[in-house]
Amino acid sequence: MIGTNLPDAEWQHAHGLKKVLAVLADAYGGPRYVGGAVRDTLLGLPVADVDIATALEPVDVIDRLEAGGIKAIPTGFEHGTVTAVIDGKNYEITTLRRDVATDGRRATVAFATDWREDAARRDFTINALYADAKGGNIFDYFNGLEDLKAGRLRFIGDANERIAEDFLRILRYFRFLARYGSGQLDADAIAACAKGAHGLTALSRERIAQELTRILSLRDPALSIELMITHGIFAPFLPELSGSAAKNLQSLIKREQQFAQVVSLPARFLALLNRDAVAVDKVAARLKLSNKLREGFAQRLSAPPPQPDNVRALAYHTDIGTARDVVMLYSTDSDVPECLAQLEQWEIPSMTVKGGDLIKLGLTVGPLVAKTLQAIEASWIDEGFPDIQRQNELASQTVNAALSETKNA
Repeated sequence: MIGTNLPDAEWQHAHGLKKVLAVLADAYGGPRYVGGAVRDTLLGLPVADVDIATALEPVDVIDRLEAGGIKAIPTGFEHGTVTAVIDGKNYEITTLRRDVATDGRRATVAFATDWREDAARRDFTINALYADAKGGNIFDYFNGLEDLKAGRLRFIGDANERIAEDFLRILRYFRFLARYGSGQLDADAIAACAKGAHGLTALSRERIAQELTRILSLRDPALSIELMITHGIFAPFLPELSGSAAKNLQSLIKREQQFAQVVSLPARFLALLNRDAVAVDKVAARLKLSNKLREGFAQRLSAPPPQPDNVRALAYHTDIGTARDVVMLYSTDSDVPECLAQLEQWEIPSMTVKGGDLIKLGLTVGPLVAKTLQAIEASWIDEGFPDIQRQNELASQTVNAALSETKNA
């Protein structure tokens, strides 16, 4: 049950964190934990990052950290953010702020000492929860605790104004909805996202791609993706979206849950697009996706239709994870169980026959050795990866055929 005090959690006992908090004590009730660490601890979820808010200005934060023997990095100095590095961990410390001007991409801020004023410039009520670093008392200025209990995602204040300050909040809305939303949808928030979607064109493609990949990496983003499609959120940056994208993603996630599988990010992404390598590569280039993602797309798109009799061959030429993704994406419903069974607890074998073995059998060193080895490997794969004895038989048969062909030539 979510209460008004921060529950005790392991992350709060880190020696380095205690040192950081000790040097940041101020006259305004700080420092305080803020955002994700508070929200996720209240929900009993793991905490990856600990963000700290303070009324101290950045220069003072750096001076205090360094005086305490703590490394200080001005990661976002003009916006009031300093990162403390201690015991191999990073703690982001941000000075209380108020917005002076915004243009939909970035804000000009002034430093402040009013906690409510700082909370008012944040995006969602569940992200504007602060906790006293000493006693754990929760400070909730916009009913974020009630929203957290209800699984409800709301913008702070007017949704249109919050979005106009930073259009990336549209994508953040759907990401947080996929992760925390379990209650009634906020129709006004979704309408504001639809109205402001045109503003996504002002953002860098890297920022858009980062948010989209975060959404697709969540356990079940199907509803968020469906809402994004329905309300035209993808239109400004992903016109190649498949007409059946929502249905395809829902089907993929249903398979994941049915067969207790977790597919990769490339597979989730491909569920949104037509199986067209040229179009997918165009999307990857526009969004400036990583080479690793692009390679993942290429492997999965080039694979033959997965069936029980070829899925191990597919895994052999790529890897188990890629083969599993292709099955989950492109196999028929009737083939999925047997295809997955073929991959379950199967280790990709290695062919033991080598070029030197073929030379011992009579082949002359040269291109014919490589060609014959390829033919043996193809037969070995076709026969379902038989044991060493059968590999040797295949080698003898293939070498004899090659020698006979050479002799007749």
